Amino acid sequence: MTQRPAYFEPVASGRYRPTEHAGGAWRDDEIHFSPLGGLITHAIDLHRADRARADQHGDDDKQLGRISFDILGQLGQDECEIQVETIRPGRTIELVQASATIAGRAAVRARAWFIAATDTTEVAGGAPEPLPAPDQASGHPMTETWGGGYVASLEVRAISPARPGRTTAWLRTGTDLVAGESVSPHAAFIALVDTANGIAVRQPPTAWMYPNLDLTVHLHRQPAGAWVGLDTSVTFGPSGLGLTSTTLHDVAGPVGRAEQILTVRPL
Repeated sequence: MTQRPAYFEPVASGRYRPTEHAGGAWRDDEIHFSPLGGLITHAIDLHRADRARADQHGDDDKQLGRISFDILGQLGQDECEIQVETIRPGRTIELVQASATIAGRAAVRARAWFIAATDTTEVAGGAPEPLPAPDQASGHPMTETWGGGYVASLEVRAISPARPGRTTAWLRTGTDLVAGESVSPHAAFIALVDTANGIAVRQPPTAWMYPNLDLTVHLHRQPAGAWVGLDTSVTFGPSGLGLTSTTLHDVAGPVGRAEQILTVRPL
């Protein structure tokens, strides 16, 4: 049986090496943040699982409600080390913090809130309408605009023709997040979310730069399945600020939102 490609290979506990499939879109010597965000989420999951096993009275029924990432600098194509700590334990809510370093330099800080699961189906409501199914969408070749191994690893299908700063599309990948390791549905989902900033191109990246400095994901339902739906709008302000806003979907419907602040400048 042929082994699937992966974005990262484990080196030791908490240490990972990126593969060519994690290659970045802005520079050839960088990795894309999207799979790195998924990797950090996976490291948080492993930390929480270890704590639950160590605590005989612990439980693992909490669900991810929010995760935020601050990108501190260049994401070089080098070994990544992730350290995780629980900074607010609790029975109903829990806050976990992660730090990623690349080649010894601080690269990303992340914080994730986990919330105890409760049956609220009686009052559930307020979400947007679901997107048309992926099989109703047509191919959307991002590789015509962006380079890098990560973008090349994606299958992208657009719901309707893209407009500057506005795209609704489905994407999935045949590339595993970590070689030889199973990951949670929410980690696999988050590993694709940062694609939003490149899917709704407002200006060509050959003329303007607009990398995101952060990614914040809020969930009102836990995502499932291989497909990630991005209903994305990009706004550029008049003084170098930009914002990428996305309603997130799986094939069952909307699951939450993602926001990314951008630094916009001429190339």
